Amino acid sequence: MLLSNEQKNADMRGAYGDTLVELGASNQNIVCVGADTTDSLKIKKFGDYYPDRFFNVGIAEANLVSVAAGLAIAGKIAFASTYAAFLPGRCLDQIRNSICYPDLNVKLVVSHAGLTVGPDGASHQQLEDFSTMRAIPNIRVIVPADAVAAKYLIRSIAMIPGPFYVRLARPSSEVLYEDNAIFTIGKGNILRDGSDATIMACGLMVTRALDAAKVLKSNNGIACRVVDMFSIKPIDTQLVAKCARDTGAIVTAEEHNMIGGLGSAVAESSSETYPVPIRRLGVRDTFGESARDEEIDALLEKYGLGTNEIARGVIECRGKSRR
Repeated sequence: MLLSNEQKNADMRGAYGDTLVELGASNQNIVCVGADTTDSLKIKKFGDYYPDRFFNVGIAEANLVSVAAGLAIAGKIAFASTYAAFLPGRCLDQIRNSICYPDLNVKLVVSHAGLTVGPDGASHQQLEDFSTMRAIPNIRVIVPADAVAAKYLIRSIAMIPGPFYVRLARPSSEVLYEDNAIFTIGKGNILRDGSDATIMACGLMVTRALDAAKVLKSNNGIACRVVDMFSIKPIDTQLVAKCARDTGAIVTAEEHNMIGGLGSAVAESSSETYPVPIRRLGVRDTFGESARDEEIDALLEKYGLGTNEIARGVIECRGKSRR
């Protein structure tokens, strides 16, 4: 499942745009709605191929959601995209009442969330979207770790009726998966096995979780299981319970406020199945700050999300293990 060749990087947004074009060729009901960020989200390519199925509503995110809802009512599979600061940031009412309440077939796909937005700073570093979307009935929340996962998951949600929220990363990121990897909504993927502790991560934190596991094995002899928990809602309750039972301690890592996101979902699930010590690593209920692209690693470290910080969290959590 994991890529065995030398490291390479790829752009999730580019993977999204290419996959939309591919889907559009085989399904005439695929439509795409943008909000004046179509170049950045890489969805303009869909418009170049299928101009009659492409709608740029301008800087009007509430209209973005409402137009997508109308297209879904008309029988279309509507993909609506812009930056996460604006979707869901500016249009929660429309998402709740126009898409989720009637359970429409709209796919909300965003980018530019988390600290890795970088230069745009705190106003654009959406850190609350997981918790916001998790709390609304009917919608599912998906966070791919690389471009391979993004392609597969976009194809998957196009075939599954109902609303989805998908968060893509802004920067190009390391490709983790082989092209033939499989992803199932509601399940997590074990990328590295271990019996001493489990790290569950999503998005860009998966690469850092794998790096932390290597550091722990090399420096401390700790064998960590690493799980890509790309499906935050629904969460893989069976896998959470298995990892809790097998390893006795769980650390979560997410580029999100530690309140209400992946860590909360894992803790809720574990508490109802097999309670173990859990250490949630995320932004500690504060806003982010601006950083140049070359400073992103340092910014993540400052907010407790670097490789060494994850490794330290495992050591501290493991010290409280029931085993």
